[in-house]
Amino acid sequence: MEYTREQLIEIVSGQMPAKRWKHVEGVMETAVILAERFGGDKEKADLAALLHDLAKFWPVERQEAMIRDNGLNPELLEHDKQLMHAEIGAFVAQRDYGIEDPEVLDAVRYHTSGRVGMTKLDKIVCLADYIEPGREFPGVERIRDLAEHSLEEALVAGFDSTISFLLEKGKVIFPLTVLSRNGLIQEIKGSKQ
Repeated sequence: MEYTREQLIEIVSGQMPAKRWKHVEGVMETAVILAERFGGDKEKADLAALLHDLAKFWPVERQEAMIRDNGLNPELLEHDKQLMHAEIGAFVAQRDYGIEDPEVLDAVRYHTSGRVGMTKLDKIVCLADYIEPGREFPGVERIRDLAEHSLEEALVAGFDSTISFLLEKGKVIFPLTVLSRNGLIQEIKGSKQ
């Protein structure tokens, strides 16, 4: 069954508190702006942003069971629980809501960790999640300024912020986040040669 955008909004917003839905709306709006700015697909950006936190407020036990029972990335079980919802969201969007576009599904799947070789859509959704208007954390304005001219530089600053925060808290860093950051730095270096 195919769902309309309005039906997906109803489904997704019904699975989270109103404050988080406001965040999702901010990510949707920001993703479309970034797609316009950097030549991305606005419809795909909007859809991936709409779905990105689909499973965010599911109980941790349900998320862990989803990963185990559906052959999803088991490495996520060993890291911060905040990472699981992205993989689960992509899985559920495909299984339950008929989203077949691999670009959209990957943008949902990698919006928290990034990945090596991020697509333009991956970058747009990941960055929109960092800088949507409701986000307030030290350094967000600098990331927003960088996002005026470079997806890659803004994302490196975002990953730096996340990694610094995790280091300060003495938490384990998901290896893919570090690899994503390093891949973006290589990409920036390559484009300046």
